[in-house]
Amino acid sequence: MFAAIVRGSLANRLFIMAAALAVMVYGLFTLNKLPIDVFPDLNRPTVTLIAEAHGLAPEEVESLVAFPIETAMNGMAGVLRVRSVSGVGLSIVYVEFGWSTDIYRARQQVAERLQLVREQLPTDVAAQMGPISSVMGEIMLIAMSSETADAMTLRELADFTVRPQLLTVSGVSQVIPIGGEVRQYRVIPDPDLMVTLDVSLKDIESTISHFGTSTGGGFVNLQEREYLIRNIGRTTQIENLQNLVVAHRDSQVVTLEQVADVGFAPRPKRGEAGFNGRPAVILSIQKQPNADTVEITEEIEDMLPRLQEVMPEGVNVTDVQFRQATFIETSISNVKKVLVEALIVVAIVLFVFLLNWQTTAISILAIPVSVLTTIIVFQLMGLSINTMTLGGLAIAIGVIVDDAVVDVENIYRRLGLHRAAGGSDQRSTEDVVADASIEVRSGILYATAIIVLVFIHLFALSGIEGRLFAPLGIAFIISILASLLVSMTVTPVLSYWLIPRMKNLAEQDSPLVRFLKRLQRRGLEWCFDRPIFVVGLPAVAIIVAIWAGLLLPRAFLPPFNEGTVLVSVILQPGVSLEESNRIGRIAEELVAKVPEVASVGRRTGRAELDEHAEGVHYSELDIDLLGSQRSREEVLADVRSKLSVLPASILVGQPISHRLDHMLSGVRAQIALKIYGDDHDTLRSLAARMEDRLAVIPGMVDLQTEKQVLIPQIQVRPDYDRAQRYGLNPSQVTETLERMSNGQVVSQIIDQSKRFDVVLRLADDDRRTQALGNMLIDSPAGRVPLRAVADVIETDGPNQILREDTRRRIAVLANTDGSDMAKIIEAVRTVLDETDLPQGYFTRLEGQFQAQEQASQRIALLSLVSLCLIFIVLYARYRSAVLALIIMGNVPLALIGSVAILWFTGTALSVASAIGFITLTGIATRNGILKISHYINLVLFEGERFGRKMIMRGTLERLRPVLMTALSAGIALVPLMIGADEPGKEILSPVALTILGGLITATLLDAFLTPVLFLFLGRKPLERLTAIEGRAVEAEAF
Repeated sequence: MFAAIVRGSLANRLFIMAAALAVMVYGLFTLNKLPIDVFPDLNRPTVTLIAEAHGLAPEEVESLVAFPIETAMNGMAGVLRVRSVSGVGLSIVYVEFGWSTDIYRARQQVAERLQLVREQLPTDVAAQMGPISSVMGEIMLIAMSSETADAMTLRELADFTVRPQLLTVSGVSQVIPIGGEVRQYRVIPDPDLMVTLDVSLKDIESTISHFGTSTGGGFVNLQEREYLIRNIGRTTQIENLQNLVVAHRDSQVVTLEQVADVGFAPRPKRGEAGFNGRPAVILSIQKQPNADTVEITEEIEDMLPRLQEVMPEGVNVTDVQFRQATFIETSISNVKKVLVEALIVVAIVLFVFLLNWQTTAISILAIPVSVLTTIIVFQLMGLSINTMTLGGLAIAIGVIVDDAVVDVENIYRRLGLHRAAGGSDQRSTEDVVADASIEVRSGILYATAIIVLVFIHLFALSGIEGRLFAPLGIAFIISILASLLVSMTVTPVLSYWLIPRMKNLAEQDSPLVRFLKRLQRRGLEWCFDRPIFVVGLPAVAIIVAIWAGLLLPRAFLPPFNEGTVLVSVILQPGVSLEESNRIGRIAEELVAKVPEVASVGRRTGRAELDEHAEGVHYSELDIDLLGSQRSREEVLADVRSKLSVLPASILVGQPISHRLDHMLSGVRAQIALKIYGDDHDTLRSLAARMEDRLAVIPGMVDLQTEKQVLIPQIQVRPDYDRAQRYGLNPSQVTETLERMSNGQVVSQIIDQSKRFDVVLRLADDDRRTQALGNMLIDSPAGRVPLRAVADVIETDGPNQILREDTRRRIAVLANTDGSDMAKIIEAVRTVLDETDLPQGYFTRLEGQFQAQEQASQRIALLSLVSLCLIFIVLYARYRSAVLALIIMGNVPLALIGSVAILWFTGTALSVASAIGFITLTGIATRNGILKISHYINLVLFEGERFGRKMIMRGTLERLRPVLMTALSAGIALVPLMIGADEPGKEILSPVALTILGGLITATLLDAFLTPVLFLFLGRKPLERLTAIEGRAVEAEAF
């Protein structure tokens, strides 16, 4: 079949070149249409349920809201974990599904279960599903600030002007504003005046509930025309609200302002924001999965100047605090630069060996054709341009050219021999080119098949590592298969056109190649006489490499360099929002003193639409960094040092990294020790004890316990007996308190597109302990003070309650300082083994390391399967276990260099380096296939006899293609290793390091070990193969 493809391509040369040109043009067109992102789709299917339960304490939120929802969600098909956070007036439930679950089907299942549970929730509580967002979600933070407008006006502009416009941008899933003040029409009843004027709370509620309502009046026909009757009671004037009639006493009208304070007031808030030390409103823009971040960002940036034009004087809406697209553009730019540099390096390597532009150009052309073919397949598969897909191409560049190099080199050599033979070789140039290409086709095909085989099990990886590296594998495999197709079509055609026109075709080797062949010849002669040493030295080196590999530090993924720092400032729960906001502003000012800080944005507490249940004690600083001579670790250490003076716990991370940690373990840290149980006090004491024991472990930083602590409460407990004496039920008492103390939205005022709540609520002074006790409530026996029917006491209770898989839990969190994750986890597990827990309590250790361990186990298992498949493929081809094992001997030879280079560079053994070794397995076996196949061809087709002479000739003839392919694959990776901590290169650099180190040792040792092994072990397999081939000669050579 492959022979037919080669000959058919040579017979239809113009068609082949036209098709290659069409593919390149369409590939370039497609390249500009593909979405761009920093990483592939890493979204774990998760449905977030948010229920606002205004005024309820965490205990009531847990029992009345979170528990019924959790119970309904558990047991659904595909659900892996159900987590909930019960805070003050808020319940958030996270329903996590398996990686293969379709998110839309999951949301449908959750919606059906949610319908069943609505009846069990309090009447005024409704659980709603959050929008589908990407884990890369927060793509921009826009700060709105003003020197002239007040906080209320600023927030109105954000809510009613800026946010609706941003939501019109395609791909934006949510825009969450935080900061400023939300305007309300506030009615604060005066209990004393209400008693004096004999006005009840129901009178006020009834009056306000109908304020500003408009009704329909139907139609009327007048003078042969139809008129619509509108009854418009709508108004936005605060005076109209103040003058509402609430009662009529002794022929006198009692208006609302006579019994209540009526005016504008800010809605009670749980969050604040700041920008560069000034109050601000920060808009967090989140994107939908699979949306193009760069395209969305550009559209928003085009929109901001137009929004600025409609802003009042002094209001600024163009300050972009965080821009994820910058990280993406830098990463993609870096990887694109690597592609170009790799192309130049490969061209130089080929020219040095071939010393003519024709063969170099033919070989190099395989790269653009293969890469652009891969881009077209990306579009068909719905993949984006990201650092992993481009990284797959960058790693493959040196390998893409291998098939063409081997093909061109053999065609060049055979055409030279054909010219030297003169008239004795009667074949046409076309036949010589076809025969030369077919001669190496089998070796190329099997080498490519093995490379594809070792990559296939990347697709069996689950979890985040599978989502991250599968696109790299797809890019690598498609580009390699494309290069195989190019080497069977375009390469022979170009060789037919260009190589025969060369003048010095008979001059085969460059001075460099001749020098290397002399070294190879002398080295082989020496090695043939010392087989035990030649085999023994690599064997010892392999044993040492395995031992050293086991001692390498472990990590899940290399740390990202996002160019942005996310700092969490966590105060003691129970602190007021005002105090937390004050300390947050101090933190902004302290961080701004770090020289590398360009700008600082701050969000304190929780925004109304946010899916994270953070209390007012929690602040996040989004820090944009400038370039610096100092390393990233030094800058972060400076940030930690500056903030150490604050009475707060400090967590330093990065936006995307934090989100990935949260997705893996449910907490924003690399390591999470979760303690499960029922009693809140016991959980806190166990967590404190664990934190003390873990504090002595070296390498752990940012160690802290989740802030689940007791905060002050005012509890009102109705006394059933005392309430009965006044004709009251306890429920009447609590409902009255809810309306008066918590506040009740009794109406809405509509001003065009704006909506404002009309809220009935006691003044803050009337909601203190003493004032609540004195508050008069209506009863059948008349108005009585609250203390007559209830106890009003000051006590404490939890600030929030976290649950996971139906059990309460608390977590001890920590990050690492970049040292060996495996050693730290081993020390943590030792501490856990030595700790006794009360009955019914247990711990679970989660985080990045867990994903790393699972990935390592799966990669190890799949690698064994892959090696078995490689053996089967080689055995099927060579019909000899000995020959298959000689070829596979390159794999442990590659291990030597991979481990050595990781040791010398201080690089941790991560999933990325494991992927590098997988790639290396396929590339390294190519050398052995090329040599063994050529040995067999020399015996079968050129009359050579088995022995030193034949092996020497075969090795020397294959030296140039072997070295060219190895150097092309290896040196093409060097640009990835230069500036390894730059955005886009962080994950790919360990892959490149592993491949380069392995290629160096595999190529050097294979140059001598494979010939020696074949000399002493290959005679019988070759004789058996010769006998078989003698009976049934195949159309294609080995």
